[in-house]
Amino acid sequence: MTLGVHNIEVVYEDVMLVVKGASLHVPADGIVALLGANGAGKTTLLRAMTGLLDVHRGRISRGHVSIDGSEIDTRRAPDVVRAGVSQVMEGRRVFGEFTVEENLRIGAYTRSRSGVADKLDRIYTMFPILRDRRGQRAGYLSGGEQQMLAIGRALMAEPRYILLDEPSLGLAPQIVEQIRDLIVTIRDDGTGVLLVEQNAAMALSIADHGYVMENGKIVMDAPAQALRDDDDIREFYLGTGATSGSLRDVKHYKRRKRWLS
Repeated sequence: MTLGVHNIEVVYEDVMLVVKGASLHVPADGIVALLGANGAGKTTLLRAMTGLLDVHRGRISRGHVSIDGSEIDTRRAPDVVRAGVSQVMEGRRVFGEFTVEENLRIGAYTRSRSGVADKLDRIYTMFPILRDRRGQRAGYLSGGEQQMLAIGRALMAEPRYILLDEPSLGLAPQIVEQIRDLIVTIRDDGTGVLLVEQNAAMALSIADHGYVMENGKIVMDAPAQALRDDDDIREFYLGTGATSGSLRDVKHYKRRKRWLS
């Protein structure tokens, strides 16, 4: 069982090619990290996977997205959720004027109303702070609490796969650790996770596999441990050296240097 992206290209307004032949796979029992700088195409790739491209005047011009072998890239966003894929967007996007519980209930709109109470109880067990805040307006929560609410809202749809776009962005280190542990819990509970992060150290510390994206292309694909041990990944993404230039160009230069020597 896998959520897959198969050699897709994405264009905006029929003129701007943003994703250029990208492929990746998220197993149902794993955490996959997608690394890359701002502008690499990561968020566009997520939009392609969740049916949100048309909102931004984009479309898949080549390739397809599948869940457990069935193509989903032609479906509307609500139907993608019904198929088993939920997304937590960058910036959390909670409904600030609604209460915590109202936000959570919105996450279950594609599911039967009869099971909402059980779903709420599961989320409150996973996020006890949300139980304490259930009647409070979401806009008054801290950044970490809003991130927990956004994740909890996505889990209300009982997804087989969840896509997390920069869940650690703007959070204090202690809260990042809590979010990291929650992501592991979500995986252990049987939901596959695609973790899109600029915080490579956090992502690779819990991921089983990783991809690196640059300029709309996947330029590296390896087990997370191999990426953690790769000198170029350490230099570009783990803060142990300079970060200018292109990872792909550096690797190409090093291969050429070895070939000529």
